[in-house]
Amino acid sequence: MLKIAVNEINRLFDAIAAVENLYLPVEKGGEVEFGAYSADAKVRLDALQTVKSAKDMFFPFSENLMKFHVEGKQISVEAAEKVNEEFVVFGVRACDARSFSILDKVFLADPVDTYYAARREHGVVVSMACSRPEETCFCSAFGIDATKPEGDVVTWVADGVLYWEAQTEKGAALTEKVAEVLAESDSAAVEAQQAAVKAIMEKLPLAGLDLSYFTSRPELEIFKRPEWTELSSHCLGCGTCTFVCPTCQCYDVRDFDNGHGIERYRCWDSCMYRDFTMMAHGTNRKTQVERFRQRFMHKLVYNPKNRDGEFGCVGCGRCLKKCPVNMNIVKVAKTLSAGGEQA
Repeated sequence: MLKIAVNEINRLFDAIAAVENLYLPVEKGGEVEFGAYSADAKVRLDALQTVKSAKDMFFPFSENLMKFHVEGKQISVEAAEKVNEEFVVFGVRACDARSFSILDKVFLADPVDTYYAARREHGVVVSMACSRPEETCFCSAFGIDATKPEGDVVTWVADGVLYWEAQTEKGAALTEKVAEVLAESDSAAVEAQQAAVKAIMEKLPLAGLDLSYFTSRPELEIFKRPEWTELSSHCLGCGTCTFVCPTCQCYDVRDFDNGHGIERYRCWDSCMYRDFTMMAHGTNRKTQVERFRQRFMHKLVYNPKNRDGEFGCVGCGRCLKKCPVNMNIVKVAKTLSAGGEQA
């Protein structure tokens, strides 16, 4: 294990930025998002979460795919360049780090999404253990250890020191490049912090969230539950939950006329929107209850059924914080689980 004093951490950032493009939590306009590192950037490693998750670094909110050039009757196609430079995403929390494995199963399965694959190939994830989890956190319900997140490199901040440990070949390669600013260390402070944080996690309000109902009951039984009508009646269909979610994968593909040709790009979309997957005859989910049910059936039932028991949620709690009507996956899970026990 290696270390560097937090008050000297810019030396580490400068060393990484000298060899790779570096992205980390940066405060702009009062909000914290992953952004490019610079000497004058307001880095916020103390922030538990960014507004949008680290997913944005591998599956961007908006991404150019190709351009169509038209000259008379001739049309030529120019594919957008894929990411081919190494980059580092620093400060990824355990929930966001786990989301990458969920996204990988979607975008790296046949047919492989080459744009996502290029970013995953060239990106190095430096995760950061949580030291101050919040009441809205429930990552432990999904077997996530907030005190030792997944990642190419795992870091901890304890007693004014950042501790650094490589976990993969990518992480070891990065460590070698910045080793001159890091010093050897034992793991005593890290182990003490891990024990303290685990004690906090066990006392959080959602620590005992039980999701066994969704993997033990028939899919059709859950689909037909009458509670969906009442639960969905509170939803505004604004899509906020989908845009802050680390694991949502829905996107739309659109064309833009720039006056010289057509640019095709993709952007995040939401299954909560009325026109989502609209077809010539109309939309396949015409009512709010159908759209609402689809979102949570996917997270809690379809994903674990089709992905070796892995839920489509990582317990980051963003939807608990951001939903304007306080409707979220925890309320859905608790309501259906409680009703299922009585049935």
